Amino acid sequence: MESILPKSKKVKKPMQKSLKARDNELAATNRQLEILEGGLFAEGELPYFKDKINKIGHFPLRPKKLEILQINVGYMCNQVCEHCHVDAGPDRKEIMTRDTMKQCLEVIKNTGAHTLDLTGGAPEMNPDFRWFVEEAAKAGIKDFIVRSNLTIIRANKKYYDLPDFFKKHNVHVISSMPHYTRGKTDKQRGDGVFDKSIKALQELNARGYGMPGSDLRLDLVYNPSGAYLPGDQMAMEKDFKKALDQDFGIQFHNLFAITNLPIARFLDYLIASENYEDYMYALVEAYNPAAVANVMCTNTISISWDGWLYDCDFNQMLDLKVASKVKHIKDYNEDVLNDRNIIISQHCYGCTAGAGSSCQGTVA
Repeated sequence: MESILPKSKKVKKPMQKSLKARDNELAATNRQLEILEGGLFAEGELPYFKDKINKIGHFPLRPKKLEILQINVGYMCNQVCEHCHVDAGPDRKEIMTRDTMKQCLEVIKNTGAHTLDLTGGAPEMNPDFRWFVEEAAKAGIKDFIVRSNLTIIRANKKYYDLPDFFKKHNVHVISSMPHYTRGKTDKQRGDGVFDKSIKALQELNARGYGMPGSDLRLDLVYNPSGAYLPGDQMAMEKDFKKALDQDFGIQFHNLFAITNLPIARFLDYLIASENYEDYMYALVEAYNPAAVANVMCTNTISISWDGWLYDCDFNQMLDLKVASKVKHIKDYNEDVLNDRNIIISQHCYGCTAGAGSSCQGTVA
C-alpha cells in the first residue's frame, strides 16, 4: 500500500519561510486532514478519536457555557518557529481589518464570555492592534489576554513601549517561552530569540508584570521542542521559576504546558524527521478520558482574521468551521452557536493526552 505521508526531507533550522510561502503541500489544510484521517487510523492500527470519546459517552462532543472568545487578528509574525501550528511568519499577509474588528467589538460587548484572548501570529503586528485593544478594554471583559511571542517587544523601536501599553489597559500577557535555556529556545524558534525574550521579560517585570502580589498577570507557555509530550506542568513551573530568577532575576506567575498538535509546521517536522507515526502512537497511548470534558473547544469560540468561526484555534488552522448555520462573526448568535456539535479529528488527541492541553495549560 502506498504511503499517505509526503516523502521525507531534511529539516532546515531555522526555517526562513512559512509552509505557504514554500508552496509546501501541507499548506493545504485538506492534505493535513487526509494524513490525520488516513494511515494508522484508516488501517485500524489506531482508533479514531471519535470512537475513543464515544466509549465514555462524549460523542458527539458538545459545547458547555461559553467562557472564552479567542480572536486571531492575523498570521503575520516576526518569527518562523519550527512548531508553529498557525504557520505564521513575516511572509503571511492575512491581517484582520478594522471593519472585522468592529464586528468583533459588537460581539464582545454582548457576549456572556468572561475572557477575551487575542492571538496571532504576533497580534501586535496588526496595524489596528492598539486601537482594537483600547476599544475592547472598554467592554469590561474580566480577563483580557494578549498572547505575545516576547521578541516582538524588542523587534523594532515602535514596539518598545508595548509593556507600558499593556499595563495601561491591564492586559494579561501570556508569552511563549520554550525553555529557560538558550540552546533549546533558539533551536525551536531561531537564533537570538532567547536573549530577546529575556530582555522583553525584564522589561515587563520593570512595569510590575509577573511580580509577587502584582495584579499585572504574566504567564509563560512551554511546548516541547521535539517529538515528545510535555512533562508535569507544576514541576516544570518550579524549574522555570528557579532558573529564570537565579540567572536573570525574572519573575512570572504561571507556566502553561501545551502539547504540540500534529498540524501545520509541527506536522511537517514530524514527517520530515520520520516521527509522525511514533508521535501519534504516543498521543493515543497517553489519552486521558478525564481530560475530554474540559477540552478548550467546549468553552471557547475561535474567530479567524477574516471573521469565520471555529470550535478552537487548532480547528481554525485546519479550516474546520463550526457546524452551525452561524459561521461568521457578522451573523454571530451565541444561543445558536451553543447548540452545535464540535468538529473533531485525530489532532484532538493532543488536547486529551496526559493531563490534557489547552491554551490555558492542563485541563485534567
